[in-house]
Amino acid sequence: MNVLVFGASGATGREVVRQALDHGHSVGAFVRDPAKFEIRHANLAVRVGDVAEYASVERAVRDTDAVASALGSGNSLNSDPALIDGVQHIIRAMDHAKVRRFVYLSMLGVSGSGRQLGLVDRYIVLPLLLRNVMEDHARKEALIKRSALDWVIVRPPRLTNGLYTGKYRSGENVRERALLASISRADVADFMVKQLTDDRHVHGTPAVLG
Repeated sequence: MNVLVFGASGATGREVVRQALDHGHSVGAFVRDPAKFEIRHANLAVRVGDVAEYASVERAVRDTDAVASALGSGNSLNSDPALIDGVQHIIRAMDHAKVRRFVYLSMLGVSGSGRQLGLVDRYIVLPLLLRNVMEDHARKEALIKRSALDWVIVRPPRLTNGLYTGKYRSGENVRERALLASISRADVADFMVKQLTDDRHVHGTPAVLG
């Protein structure tokens, strides 16, 4: 399968790229600055562009079977309208190229999913620290849900740079046992890559919890 990864130069995007390659996929890594993307592989092609520019997104999506997005602003305190525009561009380009599968990395807390988290996350972290980024994700999720794509919206809690464990729970009804939730990017990437070919969560919003 030919997989295109947006946000490939970010910490989670790199994990998605690596694990997609490990699963035998051919991967296109969409990045703004190729000098900041160090991964090299025979089945990897670096696609240079900016999600805020539709033309570069459309070029990258051509000849692709599935798309994964790990786009993030790097600043959890501020809204980033350019990323909302970027998701619109991805959806439009996928429609144009007739690419169906879209796996999007959101966050747990969007659209009432905070009930799946513990008290500290629900009443302190989300409303006080992550309100703006959560609202941005809600806008992007709404765009995706209105599309005709075969989308999967993945909602993890706080991401860490911990090791891959493969020991995580997923689903729309799983709940966090700890007051303050976290999961490694490697485990979330594992789940995201599986959604490229697994139909059980299509048009769903599964949480991923440790």
